Amino acid sequence: MFDFLNLIPFIGGFLATVVPFVIVLSIVVTIHELGHYLVGRWCGIHAEVFSLGFGPILTTLTDKRGTRWQIAAIPLGGYVKFLGDTDAASRPDSAPLDPAIAHKTLTGAALYKRALTVVAGPVANFLLSIVLFAGLAMIIGKVSNEPIVGELQNIPLIQHELQTGDKIIKVNGQDVSNFGDIERVSVKIERATHVRYVVERDGETLDVSGPYLLPPLVGAVIPVSPASKAGLKEGDFIIAIDDQKLSTFQELSQAIKKSDVKQRNLTLWRDGHEILIQISPAVRDFPLPDGTFEKRVMVGIAAGYAFTSPMQSIGPIDALKFGVLRTYHVIVDSLNGIYQIATGVVGAENLQGPLGIAQMSGDTASNGILSLLTLVAFISTAIGFLNLLPIPVLDGGHLVLYAFEALTGRAPSPKFIQVAMTMGMSLLLGLMLFATFNDISRMIWG
Repeated sequence: MFDFLNLIPFIGGFLATVVPFVIVLSIVVTIHELGHYLVGRWCGIHAEVFSLGFGPILTTLTDKRGTRWQIAAIPLGGYVKFLGDTDAASRPDSAPLDPAIAHKTLTGAALYKRALTVVAGPVANFLLSIVLFAGLAMIIGKVSNEPIVGELQNIPLIQHELQTGDKIIKVNGQDVSNFGDIERVSVKIERATHVRYVVERDGETLDVSGPYLLPPLVGAVIPVSPASKAGLKEGDFIIAIDDQKLSTFQELSQAIKKSDVKQRNLTLWRDGHEILIQISPAVRDFPLPDGTFEKRVMVGIAAGYAFTSPMQSIGPIDALKFGVLRTYHVIVDSLNGIYQIATGVVGAENLQGPLGIAQMSGDTASNGILSLLTLVAFISTAIGFLNLLPIPVLDGGHLVLYAFEALTGRAPSPKFIQVAMTMGMSLLLGLMLFATFNDISRMIWG
């Protein structure tokens, strides 16, 4: 007889991936469509349907304005259907418009009202990202650059005298005036387990031993990476890779870069116990400071610090500036990524589809609500940016058609719009299928 208890781990893992993905997508899509709806209503354009999801309708409610609000069974998007649209892509109805209600349709409204309604969706996504990035900055704060010891990590098998609150003035005999100096001095130290620090503590100047700043400590695990797949966790201390003992994160990085085998053995220290895991490094396109990419062998972890400087609170004005800049940089990085793929600098196999985003959502959610909100902010920016691409069916495609109308004084013919929309939909479906194939390939082969 089949034991249904065997399904519990699978179901748990499935839900841990799907539920965060649905939450992330629902938030981003709802805000996007609300942007269209609210500005459209402000412009006098009537919305017939506001749908979260596609497919069979699960529940529906019609408000006093005659808009039907509904939740559908397939939570992979959503749409607003305005009066005069034939479908969710806002293709105009081929039937003649009633002059009495033409101004209430997306097709018959003034050109500037149509443009405002269409652009409002991506703008709403950008505003959501700015608010989330700003809010997270106020909650988390920013790292101080003062050479003061904040949080100290528990480094296994190493005894030291450094304490939280110590102000560091020298590292191995070299003067430092800020935390950046400590980093610059530390990366030049080789094979380090103990480092000598001169510190100020309670009015005294002391010479104490302390941990190396950048030990082989996992500071973060990148979602949908070999490290995530292997089960590495933030806070893991990597004692050895294969038979090579490690004392610095640089040694770990070099060992991984030189990987000529498909599988490596990592010896970890986690929760007071030594454990062994196997990991399969992958070759990925890595972004360089000049905007280009290079092939690198990676596992998907970020370095952890033996100690950090204290966090400083950040006010609402500075947080808002941070939110705007962070959103701007995500947009610029997205533009750069598309350019690199289009010019062949980066392989198209790096495109990620819904399965990859779902897995990323699950991995991120396991790190807590703040990590999940950060992912929402990134995806919201990406959705806003992608919708502005000049592809028919997307918001950017509609804006191109409106620009043509503004320049020529006449709207494109219904037949042209129909052909353009069909081509745009085919392109999007093709890209989604290709990206999904990439997702499946990464899941199977890493």
